[in-house]
Amino acid sequence: MRDDYRARREALLDSLKAQGSSTRGIHTLLQQLAREADATLRKLWDAASFPADFALLGVGGYGRGELFPHSDVDVLVLLPDGSGADHDEELKRKIEAFIGNCWDAGLEIGSSVRTVAECVVQAEADVTVQTSLLESRLVAGDAKLYASFRQQFEATIDPKAYFVAKTLEMRQRHTKFENTPYALEPNCKESPGGLRDLQVILWVAKAAGLGKSWDELARKGLATAFEARQIKRNEALLSLIRARLHVIAKRREDRLVFDLQTAVAESFGYANRVNIGGRMVTRASEVLMKRYYWAAKAVTQLNQILLLNIEESLNPSAHEPQPINERFAIKAGMIEVTSDDLYLKNPHAILETFLVYQRTMGAKGLSARTLRALYNARKMMDGRFRDDPVNHATFRAILMQHEGITHAMRLMNQTSVLGRYLWVFRRIVGQMQHDLFHVYTVDQHILMVLRNVRRFFIAEHAHEYPFCSQLAAGWDRPYVLYAAALFHDIAKGRGGDHSALGAREVRQFCRQHEIVAEDAALIEFLVKEHLTMSQVAQKEDLSNAEVIKAFAARVGNERYLTALYLLTVADIRGTSPKVWNAWKGKLLEDLYRYTLRALGGRAPDPGAEVEARKREALVQLALYALPFQGHKKLWDTLDVGYFMRHEAGDIVWHTRHLARHVDKPGAIVRARTSPVGEGLQVLVYTPDQMDLFARICGYFDRAGFSILDAKIHTATNGYALDTFQVVSSMLPEHKRELINMVESDLQQTIQEAGPLPPPSRGRVSRRVKSFPIAPHVNLAPDEKAQRWLLSISASDRVGLLYSIARVLARHKINLQLAKISTLGERVEDTFLIDGPELQQNRKQIEIETELLEALA
Repeated sequence: MRDDYRARREALLDSLKAQGSSTRGIHTLLQQLAREADATLRKLWDAASFPADFALLGVGGYGRGELFPHSDVDVLVLLPDGSGADHDEELKRKIEAFIGNCWDAGLEIGSSVRTVAECVVQAEADVTVQTSLLESRLVAGDAKLYASFRQQFEATIDPKAYFVAKTLEMRQRHTKFENTPYALEPNCKESPGGLRDLQVILWVAKAAGLGKSWDELARKGLATAFEARQIKRNEALLSLIRARLHVIAKRREDRLVFDLQTAVAESFGYANRVNIGGRMVTRASEVLMKRYYWAAKAVTQLNQILLLNIEESLNPSAHEPQPINERFAIKAGMIEVTSDDLYLKNPHAILETFLVYQRTMGAKGLSARTLRALYNARKMMDGRFRDDPVNHATFRAILMQHEGITHAMRLMNQTSVLGRYLWVFRRIVGQMQHDLFHVYTVDQHILMVLRNVRRFFIAEHAHEYPFCSQLAAGWDRPYVLYAAALFHDIAKGRGGDHSALGAREVRQFCRQHEIVAEDAALIEFLVKEHLTMSQVAQKEDLSNAEVIKAFAARVGNERYLTALYLLTVADIRGTSPKVWNAWKGKLLEDLYRYTLRALGGRAPDPGAEVEARKREALVQLALYALPFQGHKKLWDTLDVGYFMRHEAGDIVWHTRHLARHVDKPGAIVRARTSPVGEGLQVLVYTPDQMDLFARICGYFDRAGFSILDAKIHTATNGYALDTFQVVSSMLPEHKRELINMVESDLQQTIQEAGPLPPPSRGRVSRRVKSFPIAPHVNLAPDEKAQRWLLSISASDRVGLLYSIARVLARHKINLQLAKISTLGERVEDTFLIDGPELQQNRKQIEIETELLEALA
């Protein structure tokens, strides 16, 4: 029997593989897979010799009469009241043998055994059980028992309570997936816009007696015939993608993970597209994902429309409209159009909808009638609509509203209005990003950045980024920042410099929308320079007055600097939850403050700066029991560069722990909780040696720490005084143990002689495997030609920094400064170095070659 079932199943899956990109017949195939399981279960049920009044039910997804290739075959052995396997050993043995035979036959069984009464009690207590039983059907056994069960079970369902429970459950599920259908690795079943959203509609409709199919919902007026067709078309695509995922992964896999996207795309017949020069223009996976995102977006819209209609049919008295103006009313907190053909007769009302939504106190969204009217008015949003000055004025007003900008733009994107009005935005809807640190599609990233900017202006969020909120409180025209956020990445995916292309697009937008020249110039500047501040902060030496002077010249004035700072913080935060950290925040804030001082005409005088920092440190040192002039011996060994690169708090910390140990042999290691956020700050003071940085990196690599920043300083007495910012995955409550471990183990590591151990070869992440980036090494003299700047870009992996450090140690390179930037799965590291071998061209090439080999 096992071989028969497997053979029939494999024949069906072969037909699935041969189907290409057509969705026709996918539901028939899933039903055939369920029927094959039915036939096998009936044979096994008959062979088990159960009493005649027992029944076997299909429940859950299998109960719907469809079966995905590797989904569980969920069954319920239904017993009449009074029966039970707990006290009947013979029955218990029969049930166990039946379930075992199901597995032997090749069925992936999920099983439960209950009496009718137990089903009723558990359904009343657990909405998940209730949902599973709602989709039950008789597979084998007593039809009368099944009919009795359905009657008793359906009497327990409260349609209103069930609707509330399932919509709350859906909301929690959406939150788990960050409320977006546009994740780069979406779950085609559970993510917003996935198959589960369609199942929720049918569950609540079925529980309320409103229909069991899309056609039935259309006949009862809950959906239009067009919407029913759209749902069936997108459901078929999502089902085909899910079925292909199962077949290709050879297991139940519902996530479109990077490893599988290309294989699934190829199963659809898509291929990579390259230009004449051999450059990749479009990946096969991008074509597939674009199609998936458009389907998920349509499902999200239709899910909203139908659930709102069902809710209204369940609570008609709560949906009395209150007029707003002659075109709009508010009904149950939703903006409602007063006539179904409003947008067809008056296209100007399309954008007005979102302006009304922003201005209406208590508005929670758009009603089903409004969503449907927008859905049906898509063809009205054509070139003439986009060029209409009335629409330009309305969109400008939306941008300039004091409330609701984030929600309005998200609603406009969900309803496809934003992409149809801003045609340039439509091109990046569902556009994937292959840079290893964005976790959203381009349109979702843009809306996330817009949200982040908006939160700077909301008092309730001031605790998140107090300095940004403080600056925003004094900012007079927030819409400038909103417009810059909306356009900063709008030219992604075209090839070329997206910042320059975006600046050109936003210049045209400002001209069309009659933005005043002063604001238009600032918006264009922000779009063009939106990457500059993060690059300077994370890659250049902020203690160098020339770096600050050059950046100050680029921004020009305090207003431009403040705007760029706010947009930069919002942008980095909007790439991925993993990319932002407190150390990046501190670097950006330092750059802001240094530049502000330079712009104020007070260009930093290194001598005055050092004296001021020393005075501040001495004031703080007075709080500790340090002998008179106790700092002097250490400070005499430290040059201007040290005091420029270290803040007063760090100087105090170093002095307290090192003042008594100047010139003493051996290594001193001290660690503390980082004063600038998560992780630890680690101090190393030891006689300098050529491979010191490599040894320290090797220790952090083996101990599971990531280095965020390194300040490397060599004192005049030949001692290294190095400070590291590191983070670990260990729990925060173990900080004390962590500090003790680092101080003890790192000291021992430094003092050990012998060759450097080989770097660990950590597992490369799935994203890096799917989207590897070619490692890049650039070695160039600094502006004064006294030292060298080494810039490295590569896919991140465990042991990478240690591999770099070993190459530098092998060539006796002195490291003076390290800027370590980890952007998701990509690293962008900059090192300030010197050494005799760097003066020889042949040796430079050798060093660069070895670094590339270490990065590969």
